[in-house]
Amino acid sequence: MSGHNKWSTIKRKKGAADAKRGKIFTKIIKEIMISVREGGSDPDGNARLRLAIQNAKGANMPKENIERAIKKASGSDAAAYEEMTFEGYATNGIAVFVECLTDNHNRTLANTRYIFNKYNGALGNNGSLTFLFDRKGIFTIKSEGFALDEVELDLIDAGAEDIEADNEVVTITCAKDDFGTLNRKLLSLGIEPEEAGLKRIPNDTKILELEAARRVLKLVEALEDDDDVQAVYHNLGMTDELAASLD
Repeated sequence: MSGHNKWSTIKRKKGAADAKRGKIFTKIIKEIMISVREGGSDPDGNARLRLAIQNAKGANMPKENIERAIKKASGSDAAAYEEMTFEGYATNGIAVFVECLTDNHNRTLANTRYIFNKYNGALGNNGSLTFLFDRKGIFTIKSEGFALDEVELDLIDAGAEDIEADNEVVTITCAKDDFGTLNRKLLSLGIEPEEAGLKRIPNDTKILELEAARRVLKLVEALEDDDDVQAVYHNLGMTDELAASLD
């Protein structure tokens, strides 16, 4: 199992709690709202909104919540969310890339800097870590009822670079430029991903001793818990010992 897939498995287990689910819903609603503001409320003509709705369904968000978010975003008094990114280092030189959606730049910058400082990390200049991460399309599909052997060649023809399967999910990776093509192919095959999106995958990872790795993850978790943060990426390598400590 790749490092990325191991992290995905850990996040699914940790995301089962109601508190985590509430955080997930908040992040998806913000993505829906910025999608509507940028491209309108019709998902047929707004690919970003269509993807956000797809992810909302995958997270089991109630239909009325999705519709309410779209309606709210269409109003003149809707919050004007903007994207911000931050790059920095955790302890032991672990690279950390943070993606945010915010309606208050100063608050988001202050909160992010505070979290990095609290956990002995340091913010860097934007662009300083870009070379450490590749943007890839990642699709997560429930394994149950998914006949991979019947569609694998179709997916490869549509751009799939890597397909990994375990007892719970199938994870498909593609190049950034092939994301739309592969997403359309999955939907044409009647396969609706549990989650789909462009993610930053480290092109190399660093393995730390258990306690050092856990200190890095405290920073990552604090960032993920911030309401303005949509996603956090890092190049900490997953080991079996670390995975077991997070169960």
